[in-house]
Amino acid sequence: MTRAKITRALTLTGLVAAGALLVDYLLNIVVLDAPQTFSPVSTLAIAVVVGLPLSYLLSSRHVDLALARNVLVETLADRERAVTEAQEALTRFQASEDLYRLLADNLSDTVSLWNGDGVRLFSSPSIERLLGYSLAEYMALPPDHGVNPDDYRNIIALVSTLTHEDGPRSVEYRRTRRDGTQLWLESTYTALPDRGGLISATRDITGRKTLELELVAAVEQAQQAVTAKSDFLANMTHELRTPLNAIIGFSEVLQRSRGLSGRDARHVELIQAASMTLLGVVNEVLDFSRLEAGGVDLDPQPFDPAVLAEEACALVEDQATAKNLRLVVAPGPAPRPMVGDAPRLSRVLLNFLSNAVKFTREGQVVVRLAQRGDGETATLRMEVTDTGIGIPPDQIEGVFERFAQADAAVSRRFGGTGLGLAISKRLIDKMGGAIGAESRLGHGSTFWFEVPLAFADDRDAQAARAPRPILSAPELEGALRVLLVEDNVVNRELVCAMLEPFDIVIETARDGVEGVEAAQRGGYDLILMDVQMPVMDGLTATRRIRAAEAGARTPIIAMTANVLPDQIAGCLAAGMDDHVGKPIDLYDLLRTVARWTEPEGAES
Repeated sequence: MTRAKITRALTLTGLVAAGALLVDYLLNIVVLDAPQTFSPVSTLAIAVVVGLPLSYLLSSRHVDLALARNVLVETLADRERAVTEAQEALTRFQASEDLYRLLADNLSDTVSLWNGDGVRLFSSPSIERLLGYSLAEYMALPPDHGVNPDDYRNIIALVSTLTHEDGPRSVEYRRTRRDGTQLWLESTYTALPDRGGLISATRDITGRKTLELELVAAVEQAQQAVTAKSDFLANMTHELRTPLNAIIGFSEVLQRSRGLSGRDARHVELIQAASMTLLGVVNEVLDFSRLEAGGVDLDPQPFDPAVLAEEACALVEDQATAKNLRLVVAPGPAPRPMVGDAPRLSRVLLNFLSNAVKFTREGQVVVRLAQRGDGETATLRMEVTDTGIGIPPDQIEGVFERFAQADAAVSRRFGGTGLGLAISKRLIDKMGGAIGAESRLGHGSTFWFEVPLAFADDRDAQAARAPRPILSAPELEGALRVLLVEDNVVNRELVCAMLEPFDIVIETARDGVEGVEAAQRGGYDLILMDVQMPVMDGLTATRRIRAAEAGARTPIIAMTANVLPDQIAGCLAAGMDDHVGKPIDLYDLLRTVARWTEPEGAES
């Protein structure tokens, strides 16, 4: 800076000296024409001596003024920038405030700010649309105004423990509008960091909550309907099985009688067949309802597919023989034993066979088996081919639907509920398999199913191939003493008649009270217990008997028309050891009695 001042001063001094010389020359030479007075040296010296300090002073002032001007210019520029930035910030703030107002005035949710003491500091204007109060009126209301007391306690419990780390928490509650309308609201609370306050966002969820409550009510109604349906099926099954028990049981007793004429024996046979058909209808309706409700669980066990097919054919052999039909089992290469629910597979196959025999007038019915797979699992395919009436192509897809048959004439001519194939399809679907049919009208049909099953190991395979022991009546001989607890006089007479040929002494009780009293006297090898009885039911009677037992446990067998799985489970839970369903199958009854009276089979 000093160097600049000196340089500028020297330049200015030079200019001053040059000016002084020019003035001296013009004045003395040009104007006065006195050359003798022109003295450039002295004029130059005087100009330098006088002009140099003055030039330095002026240069210093000029430089300082220039610096000051530059500082002032920069200051003014900074101020202008600051003003501009302030104006821009003010513009942005104004736009933000306008946007906030736009949002606050039109937001469907209501936003509120609360301090740490629960005092409302702010609320958005949308509160007027939500609750009907003006903003000023609402701000003056206490926090619990119009809120359901029970729900308000839930709100306090939530906000009193809420922290910023918890994040947003929501609560649903009931509140009354200014006009008395009841609303369901949902408020989401968030704790503010380092401020000890809360911010809440509230919305009207009345529509959603109403729908939820309606859905809950609908579910409850559906559950009640399912319960009513189950109760109806249970009662219907019991009421139908009870008379069928007498019809089927006494017809079996009559069939064993040698005193019937040929015509009477034929009539008894027809009664037996008709009652068994009716029982099949009852079972199909019950089974289909259980399948629809998902109440059927699979029970995989080792079995031999060839044995399963032969046993199923044996059950329809008499029907086929009566129609002069050939019944053929074609197992192909010796099938390996597998693990699956054999009883239910047998039922599907028996359904195919029964339909094949029913709808075939002449010719044959062939059962074919096949296994595909060489590893640990394989696909078992079973099919039944007949030479019957066949099914029209446009109707074959519907035969596996419930209550479906080819047409109404088929139902009238051949009978049936139309549930058998529907039950079969649901069973196979439950096993993860496939089921289908092919047919040509007038040339017969083929019904088939395929299920993926595991092969049985060697030990299980041998057990599956082992012949099943056949229990004969003489095994029961041995003067058994049995207590029969049954309120129905017909059923008491039936059981006595069915067991009369065997060395079994039967004593009877008409209800649970008499049954408990008789059991306490003791001396019985077995108790046959009905369930639904007046005065005291069989479950209560069983519990009383078990509670009073001090020594050996007397086997108690439920003998009842209650055959649903939960009903059977209820019998076992009450302390019964086994279950025999009505209508009573004589050989099933004999096997059960033998199982619980033989020393090696009885449980203690």
